[in-house]
Amino acid sequence: MNIDPPSHSPELLHVDRALLPGPRHDLLGADAGAHPPRILLLYGSLRPQSYSRKLALEAERILRRLGAETCVFDPHGLPLLDSVDRDHPKVQELRALSEWSEGQVWVSPERHGSVTGVFKNQIDWLPLEDGGVRPTQGRTLAVMQVCGGSQSFNVVNQLRILGRWMRMVTIPNQSSVAKAWQEFDEDGRMRASAFHDRVVDVMEELVKFTLLVRGRSDYLVDRYSERKGAEAARRTAAGAGVVEDAAPAST
Repeated sequence: MNIDPPSHSPELLHVDRALLPGPRHDLLGADAGAHPPRILLLYGSLRPQSYSRKLALEAERILRRLGAETCVFDPHGLPLLDSVDRDHPKVQELRALSEWSEGQVWVSPERHGSVTGVFKNQIDWLPLEDGGVRPTQGRTLAVMQVCGGSQSFNVVNQLRILGRWMRMVTIPNQSSVAKAWQEFDEDGRMRASAFHDRVVDVMEELVKFTLLVRGRSDYLVDRYSERKGAEAARRTAAGAGVVEDAAPAST
């Protein structure tokens, strides 16, 4: 999948580049010659001045500095779950990006003590399994929230529950930005603060965990109960005389 470069400035502000080196593949047991880690970012507001979008874009800049390939999904035009067929272009776009990704960043505002409907609708469109493909299982996940008032952790806690349900590897670190309206400048860039430093921490950790997990995720999520079920199905099929189609003879 070809991901267009971001239209916003890639310049990193308030970051000491000498203190933010790229990931050490040798220490992670990762292949340094493999493609960059692929990260999908989702945000949860349709407002023109969406702070969750601004935070997602700030996170994207950091991820690109760390060598990741990124894409931010635009939830505008994504229909409500089950209001249209799954073949709708925005639904197909979201599912394709989730399958493309090796890690994800989820950013939602807090509304009435919970994630927004805009954000939850995106997750609801992602099935646990689709034709043998699991578009979220085994992928890494970083969770963040923006708050209109004092700092809260309601949303990041709920996002962790969602990530577990979607069978994702959620990293330990997280970010909750209090009074988000005062943490971004007129250009939509995050101001220098402890909140900004925490976002850098979270993105750095996500890249490390993604490199650590990818290539091993199939083994890490391989389950005894599923192997047991598959073996029972195989025996039932064998007992009924069902055999796989023979491979065609080579010519």
